[in-house]
Amino acid sequence: MALYENVFIARQDVPTTQVEALTKQFTDLVTAQGGTVSKSEYWGLRSLTFRIQKNRKGHYTLLNIDAPSAAVKELERTMSINEDIIRYLTVRVDSLEEGPSAVMQRSSEKADRPGGDRGDRGGWSDRPPRRERPRFGEDAIAAIPGEEE
Repeated sequence: MALYENVFIARQDVPTTQVEALTKQFTDLVTAQGGTVSKSEYWGLRSLTFRIQKNRKGHYTLLNIDAPSAAVKELERTMSINEDIIRYLTVRVDSLEEGPSAVMQRSSEKADRPGGDRGDRGGWSDRPPRRERPRFGEDAIAAIPGEEE
């Protein structure tokens, strides 16, 4: 049997519970065809680079599959028929990753950083206060150096 990675994108208006049900359905389909799904990762609702069938976001899910090619063909056929799946991609690989995927590692690194995704730029609390100066009226004219009445 060959090793495959499959990523599918479900529509943005589908609830997360239904995405989990789709994942279970696809996993059952592969196991019924004589394969196994060693890992299933839900990557969350993410923005798409461009609109696909009027969707700007999608629920991403990764499946690591060890199955014969007939099972993968049946999986892709089922995904192409399902109206909740807007895109899918299956790639044959030499070996499957044991730990979390690169997408999950990156999201956990973002959560560990102070300020979230902003890196070490700091937040608004790190800035010194603005100097006090009058904004309008006669007080503003009097505050300009060199200008006297």
